[in-house]
Amino acid sequence: MTSSRRRSAFSALALTAAAVLIAGCAQSPASPPPTSTPGQSASANPTVPGSDGGDIETAWIDDGRGFAIITWGSSTCVPVLGDVTADGQTIAVTLSNNDEKVCTDDLVPRGLFVSTPDGVDVTQDVDVQVDYAPRSQGVDLDALAEAPQGISEQQPSAGWFEDDGITLLTWGSSTCPPVIEDIDHTDAGATITFATVDRVCTMDFVPRVTAIMLPREHDDDAPFELTLRGDNLDGKVAVVG
Repeated sequence: MTSSRRRSAFSALALTAAAVLIAGCAQSPASPPPTSTPGQSASANPTVPGSDGGDIETAWIDDGRGFAIITWGSSTCVPVLGDVTADGQTIAVTLSNNDEKVCTDDLVPRGLFVSTPDGVDVTQDVDVQVDYAPRSQGVDLDALAEAPQGISEQQPSAGWFEDDGITLLTWGSSTCPPVIEDIDHTDAGATITFATVDRVCTMDFVPRVTAIMLPREHDDDAPFELTLRGDNLDGKVAVVG
């Protein structure tokens, strides 16, 4: 935060040509403290989901073994996944905030991985009902061409959640998610370069969802491929959906 500086101005006032000299000293008032801080600031309460930032979205990942839920809010306060239940082709998901965590004041898309419950047919349309207080919203997942076979190979996968938004699933430490350094977008795909960050990571191996916002929208009917570079994620991933 930039601090205001206090300055004192001393002036002497000469009165007439007489030999009397009156010295005065006047101090300027202190500048008021700044009302805002450049960059990100901290807030005790996370941004309300979806406020000013768009609706809750979903996208299939890992060939339908799971799907991503995209919400908008603070980048440091990703929602906590609660109950996940299924009734036929309807999946109910409860999300919550960690009210004790201090959150930055930015507004970004955050991705969360949800395993597809048993009994849900991913080759048919699926209705996802998301309860994320203070709002609830229904989101559709379009039917996939085929159901996944076997267990996950734990490889990167990606799906569209908007015409300019992609969910990227990677696997690794829960405390060291990928950090995007650069996006080079073409009509046929995008090269995503990840930063190499010097940090201590836990030894767990979990699914991690990264929301990627492209510089411009993409035609839904045209194939699109991600080229991943850096952070031990090098490879190519087709975007589905």
